[in-house]
Amino acid sequence: MAETRTIRKTGRQRFYFYAWVCAALIVFTGFARTYFLKTIFGTPALYPLLHMHGFVMTSWFLLFGAQTWLVEVHRTDLHRRLGTAGALLASTILAVGTAVVIINAREGRVPPGAPVPVIVLLSFVNLLVFGVLVAAAIYFRGRSEFHKRLMLLATLNLLSAAISRIPLDFIDSGGLLAVFGPLDLFIVACVVYDTLRHRRLHPAFAWGAPLSILWPGVGIVLGGSSAWGAITTWLVGKGT
Repeated sequence: MAETRTIRKTGRQRFYFYAWVCAALIVFTGFARTYFLKTIFGTPALYPLLHMHGFVMTSWFLLFGAQTWLVEVHRTDLHRRLGTAGALLASTILAVGTAVVIINAREGRVPPGAPVPVIVLLSFVNLLVFGVLVAAAIYFRGRSEFHKRLMLLATLNLLSAAISRIPLDFIDSGGLLAVFGPLDLFIVACVVYDTLRHRRLHPAFAWGAPLSILWPGVGIVLGGSSAWGAITTWLVGKGT
């Protein structure tokens, strides 16, 4: 009986590891041409802050993978110590990400034909949702069932930029739906699997998943308003 419980527990932990593997593959595929393999593809050089942004985001995904592995091998002591680094890294992502959004908007580094105010607000809301989920995960760090689900959702929320850069025709021509649709399916698949396995919807997923799925719609609607357009014009220092 004890052996059976161990196998089931290991299987539950591997769910997070496998989810991380899928997320890491998406990140690598999306940013291979412009970051990870840019010397091979000969893409334009990155300005220093954007390079730092890529570094800290990559570090977050590597840290998340390491944390899931440490739990699986029962090194929760090291997992907790690395948690401090994770909190600092999340803060860095928020600070650097905010600066990069503003710089990219000022220099016109947005998808062709995309309205700048909408892209700026979507980026800001994305960072906000990531920060809220990480903060909630830190708050519930003593309750692992909440903590790990919230950290997973926070990490998945960072995938939209990578998905938008995957060189597939339906993504290139499908607009925002082609970007957020696959991400929503990924989140729903994780929630459904977890719910079926535990025979109940966990509260962390019950509110975290809808937040992760609905925020792009809110960003698109509010980003198209005249009020936000004026704010964006002031923020980026030029007309949009």
